[in-house]
Amino acid sequence: MAASVLSQYRVLIAPGLHNSGAEHWQSRWQRLYARFERVEQEDWEQPDLERWSARVDRLRAEDRRPTLIVAHSFGTLASVHSVARDPSNVAGLLLVAPADPDKFGVATRLPQLPLPCPAIVIGSSNDPWMRVEKAAGWAARWEAEFVNAGALGHINADSGLGDWQDGQRQLQLLAELAHNHRVMAHLA
Repeated sequence: MAASVLSQYRVLIAPGLHNSGAEHWQSRWQRLYARFERVEQEDWEQPDLERWSARVDRLRAEDRRPTLIVAHSFGTLASVHSVARDPSNVAGLLLVAPADPDKFGVATRLPQLPLPCPAIVIGSSNDPWMRVEKAAGWAARWEAEFVNAGALGHINADSGLGDWQDGQRQLQLLAELAHNHRVMAHLA
């Protein structure tokens, strides 16, 4: 991954249920990029939107640099919830294989309007946690770019992605979108 634009940002990894194991692309990225930080939850087995997004809030507050959040599954819901309450210093969101908010009873607690920063939602045509059409619908609601990654399941360790080069390219694209968004906001 080209580090030039990405190096301008703090990167937070926000896993979903059960955390991301050693072979999950999020964990592999943390090994590849030691400066990436992980949002740690007190209880990885109990998804709770308020508690999980509060953990995202706390980690964001520790460092005020412009931040990109790389979220997976329920971590996407917690990250979006956090940013909708307070967008401070979040420059972009990479939302991979979002969990279906209706399955967790939290759809009405998520933003129904465009997100305050550039975002990319990546869905899979055979994701058991959210149909690709529904993921595309949430992306449209949030005015996020939508990428259909094909039949990758839940885009996790079971998908056998290794270091997931396509995902790394999407993160670099997000960094470029965030950079351009910041430049345009500065000029306005």
